[in-house]
Amino acid sequence: MSDPETVFSPLALTGPLPFLPLAQGDVDYDTASRQQPGLLDHLLEQEGTGVILVRGEKVAVPRGKGALASRTGASIRLATLPAAYLRGPLAGSTGQSEPPCYYLGAADNQSWLALDLNLACAGRAVQDPLRDLAQAADQRFDWLALREYAPHGRPRQVGLATCAVALSVWHGRQAFCPRCGAPVHPCQAGWAQICQGSASGDRHTLFPRIEPAVIMAVVDSRDRLLLQHNRQWAPDFRSVTAGFVEAGENLEHAVRRETLEEVGLNLGEVRYLGSQPWPFPSSLMVAFRARSLNTDIRVDGQETDDANWFTREELGAALASGRLRIPQTASVARHMIEQWYGSEL
Repeated sequence: MSDPETVFSPLALTGPLPFLPLAQGDVDYDTASRQQPGLLDHLLEQEGTGVILVRGEKVAVPRGKGALASRTGASIRLATLPAAYLRGPLAGSTGQSEPPCYYLGAADNQSWLALDLNLACAGRAVQDPLRDLAQAADQRFDWLALREYAPHGRPRQVGLATCAVALSVWHGRQAFCPRCGAPVHPCQAGWAQICQGSASGDRHTLFPRIEPAVIMAVVDSRDRLLLQHNRQWAPDFRSVTAGFVEAGENLEHAVRRETLEEVGLNLGEVRYLGSQPWPFPSSLMVAFRARSLNTDIRVDGQETDDANWFTREELGAALASGRLRIPQTASVARHMIEQWYGSEL
């Protein structure tokens, strides 16, 4: 069924999202310094250098603060260490490759490093100083997934944590060169890897690969919002449409293709809302609001098994009754839904 034309477009007043929790950091990446020889050793010697700790997708927070992650409005800071704590444990790590630290950048004349304890301790003896540091950290700190921490952290610390997790996940998943299969070592202060070369001596530099994904709040001419259910989600969970950008495709085409594939709707006007990194493991979420030219929903039955149009009153009632849940506050989807709704939910 075609949607009737309206004089006033539901996208007419659509503006960019004012706040996305993983895209608020103000840290200078200081990319020009990454290739300086001995940069990490130099930063470890600076008294003002701060260090955050990660374990894969989790970040360290002060002991007892992890329990606050489920509380709305709670404030949680990262657990930070002065660089002096790492000088001894990392003293023997600079021989063949850079130490397992990432230079995150600088802000207000303070430099920031991240240390992944999982990678730092891999293959080390039980009595190694880095293992002792890791055991002490587990006793002194709580560990939160980035999506748990982000709604409660200050913008700068959330930005630091997002970069640290993105780099940590990449290094943890790519231990060998995808071109030749040779081992890789971190370089450029953790922002790249150097392939150790094949028998022919071929050595090259590798950089993190980012996977762009589009996410779209689809509305009809009555300004109803489309929410859908993925077959892998909990029965009461609903969100907006999303999908990965395919090779050779631009973002707007991906928005239209994914919407047509998943729910059978043809889109007209498409407007950009914003973007934020989503390092689970390596996505960049690019958000749009789009107007559907028809309202007859046809789910694909494979990925999406249910989808419905919601007025604001219907969505508010469904959330209040507990019949429906929407994404958490760290996700761009939550902020897209709240922007359409007109207030926090």
